[in-house]
Amino acid sequence: MQGSNRALIVGGGTMGLGVAVVLLAGGWRVDVVSPTAATRESLPKRVMQAMQRLNKPFDAAALGVHADYARLPWAEIALVVENVREDLALKQSVFAELERLSAPHTILSSNSSSFPISEIGKGLKTQARMMGLHFFMPAYLVPLVEVIRGEATDAALAEKVGDWMWALGKRPVQVKRDIPGFLGNRMQHALIREALNLLQSGVASAEDIDAAIRYSFGFRLAAAGPLLQREHAGWDMSFAVAQSLYPDLSNMQTPPPVIEDMVKQGRFGMKSGQGLMAWDADSIAEEKARYEQALQTVLQVFEREGLDGRPKPEGS
Repeated sequence: MQGSNRALIVGGGTMGLGVAVVLLAGGWRVDVVSPTAATRESLPKRVMQAMQRLNKPFDAAALGVHADYARLPWAEIALVVENVREDLALKQSVFAELERLSAPHTILSSNSSSFPISEIGKGLKTQARMMGLHFFMPAYLVPLVEVIRGEATDAALAEKVGDWMWALGKRPVQVKRDIPGFLGNRMQHALIREALNLLQSGVASAEDIDAAIRYSFGFRLAAAGPLLQREHAGWDMSFAVAQSLYPDLSNMQTPPPVIEDMVKQGRFGMKSGQGLMAWDADSIAEEKARYEQALQTVLQVFEREGLDGRPKPEGS
C-alpha cells in the first residue's frame, strides 16, 4: 500500500497533536506513538477539541494511539513525523529505530526546530528519504510548513512532501540548504534579538516594543513579506535606511542578561506563571483564547486570498 495516506506521528504532545490534526483534517489516517500513558489517554479528546475549533468532523476510527511501535501497519505508512523533545541523541536513536522498522517507501521526517536535519539523520543507511518537516505552533492553524533537505535528501521526495502539504491546506516552503534555524526561526530570532536589545537598553517597555511590531510592519506582514514590501516602498529607500541603520543594530552573539536572568530564576512565561508578565490560570486561558481567535481571523484572510499569495478565482 505504498500510496496510502497514512502517517505515523512520534510524540503526542503539543506539536504532535497539532500535526495529527492537520493530517486528520485532510483525510489521512494517523497513528500516534507516545510512551506516556496520560498523553495517550487524553489525545483523542484533545484532537476532537482541535477539530471542533476548525469546524472539521472527527472520525475517531482514523486515529490510532499506541504505546510503542509493535502493532503498527508499517507497510501502509507513507510518512513519519517525529516530534520528540529537542535532544539530538534521542532523535538520532528514534530515527535509527524508525529506519529499521519502516518500509523502504516510507518518508521519515523530523519536526525539529533547531537541529540540522543532516545531524539527526547522521549514520542512517537511507538518508535520501530523511528530511525536516517543521510546523509552527499551533500547527493546525499556522499555515507555513518548512520542508528541509538534508545533505543527502532526495529532492524529488522533498517536493512530493511539499505537494502533500499543499493538498492538506498548508503553505510549504522548500529549504534547499540545511542551515541552523531554517527560514522561519532564523528571521524570527533576528527580530527577537533586536527586540531584546531594545528592552535591555531601556529604550521602551515590553508592551510598547510589542505594539511597535504588531501595529506597524507586523500588521503589514500578513499582506506582504518583507521583500515584497520593499518592492512596494522602493529599494532605493531601503538601501539608504540600511546604510545608516545597520551599523547600529544589535549583533550580540549570546542572549542578553534580561532573558538569561529570567531563565535562571525559572521565569519561563506562562508555563511557570511569570516571565516579563505575571500569569495565572484565568489570564493564561483568556490570552490563549484571544491569540487563537486572532490567528483564525488572519487565517481567513489567507484562505480567501490563497496561500500562494494570489487571489482565488471567483467561485472557487
